[in-house]
Amino acid sequence: MSERFDLSREALASGELSPHLQAAHAAGLIRLLPDDEREANRRATLAGHPAGEDLHVFGFGSLMWNPACDVAESVPALVRGWSRRFNLWLHLGRGTAKFPGLSLGLEPGGSCRGLALRIEAAKIESETRLIWRREMLAGAYIPIWVGADLGGRTAPAISFAINPDYFRYARRVPFDVQARHIGRAEGPLGPCIEYLERTVETLERVGRRRGPMHDLLKAAREERRRHLAAAAAR
Repeated sequence: MSERFDLSREALASGELSPHLQAAHAAGLIRLLPDDEREANRRATLAGHPAGEDLHVFGFGSLMWNPACDVAESVPALVRGWSRRFNLWLHLGRGTAKFPGLSLGLEPGGSCRGLALRIEAAKIESETRLIWRREMLAGAYIPIWVGADLGGRTAPAISFAINPDYFRYARRVPFDVQARHIGRAEGPLGPCIEYLERTVETLERVGRRRGPMHDLLKAAREERRRHLAAAAAR
């Protein structure tokens, strides 16, 4: 497996991940967005946000449990009109080109429970730069504005939908295929199943104790059990 690295605030801020990403880009595993294009995208997305007001970012996957940015508050939130799906093949991070993992992205339809991360107004510039470095490094996602129901009020929030034109978009992956890849794939960020486990753990903390992610985790754990047993027997 490739050298292990962490998706931390320090790594994002320092450029520590750049050699890994540049090597992956050269190998055709990802397509990195140029820095100026990513920055233009960030500024265009934030253009309508009122000056001096705090910003909410809706997390539905790893942003819930590893935002890697300075969050003043995180509260349970429901977004209608979008749902989370494992719809991005990972040839880096939690998978390899030989056996890719899967990551979550929002797609139109349904609803999604997650966390609304509040970023203080004075820190929006610095913290969204970090968020764009992690979520928009390769153009796999499209930033969107959603209405986050915070339980009593609705706040506009930025989130990230899958880009259906991206070359690693995973359209409608069958349940058993998802379970196999999530259960068995590993990469520099660790086993893919850890990503799903931590997502489910966070959903349970906000009151979502049953659902599609729970069913998928059960199947992925069985896949991993069989995979590790077969490896030990060889």
